[in-house]
Amino acid sequence: MAASAPVAGPGGSEGGTAVPSPHRRLSARGSFLGRDAIRWVGGAVALLPTLALAFILVVLIVKAIPAFRYNGLSFFSKSVWNEGGGYNAVIVHTGGATHLAGASFGGLAEIVGTLLTSFIALLIAVPVSIGAALVIVERLPRQIASGVGMFLELLAGIPSVVVGLWGALTFGPWIAHHIAQPIANVMPDVPVLDYFRGSAGNGEGLLTSGLVLSVMVIPIIAATSRDLIRQVPILPREGAVALGMSDAETARRVTLPWVGAGIIGAIVLGLARALGETIAVAMVSGANFSSLATNFYGGMTTIAASIVQNLDSAFGDGSGFSIDTIAELALILMIITLSTNVLARLLVRRVSGTALPVGRGF
Repeated sequence: MAASAPVAGPGGSEGGTAVPSPHRRLSARGSFLGRDAIRWVGGAVALLPTLALAFILVVLIVKAIPAFRYNGLSFFSKSVWNEGGGYNAVIVHTGGATHLAGASFGGLAEIVGTLLTSFIALLIAVPVSIGAALVIVERLPRQIASGVGMFLELLAGIPSVVVGLWGALTFGPWIAHHIAQPIANVMPDVPVLDYFRGSAGNGEGLLTSGLVLSVMVIPIIAATSRDLIRQVPILPREGAVALGMSDAETARRVTLPWVGAGIIGAIVLGLARALGETIAVAMVSGANFSSLATNFYGGMTTIAASIVQNLDSAFGDGSGFSIDTIAELALILMIITLSTNVLARLLVRRVSGTALPVGRGF
């Protein structure tokens, strides 16, 4: 009997073995290339924030080198902002820096003002924000809680210049005349407490700046904390109540530890806003570049406010050294901000590893 003829497979080959068509091979190659392209593009986009941060740091460092050479370490120990020059401005060279004759700069007032106003803002904003978040989630009816939450989000979106104008025209003078001055009048003349004595002025100074910053920080911390507290499971809280804990003890020992890492992150967001806030503080600080605040209500300035208030005159400096000094201030502010973020990350890791009294998983 004759042998049977080979049978062609679906792809045209003999013996039933399929051979991919050229169209399928091109499609497979295109899919691999597409995945590789997405992977490379995604990696490049992920690197953009790091590259942008590195670029900003490098530019500030390069621009601030002449200022570091001329100002030296005394920049951190004196409070003065004198661009030098005058009508007979003479450009001189000192220690590798080109500047106007008589130029003298010190950033102590700006650095201390930045730290003090941020501390005052967080001192007020953190307990108020966390308390408000707890009340919204656990006490208020759902409809009222939604309205209050919407108000918080709207408050966070108010432009800084509007808040600053409110602080300069209304809030600051009211605080100075009706609260700050009566308190200052009864403060004893003893160390530490004597810093709270003296004239409260018309509401432009350290206290008003800290309070205005707290108003701007509260919505950020409160809204974030509210969303975090809503994610706490009900069973651990009910278990704590069943064990005999009061509502306050439940919040302190169960609810807040459960979202402790997230709340620290929210506080860091608020701190970043306080450290970098510019126009609102510039409108209520009193613009005192030459000295520290003489009392709790005295005029002062911050790094961000000083930069924006001196930038226009710095562009008029023919030597360009004033711009170099502003770059030095900006670099200091960036180092402060990055340092607080790194410390917050370390604290978040420590808090995240802390065991909870009831347990994480239910």
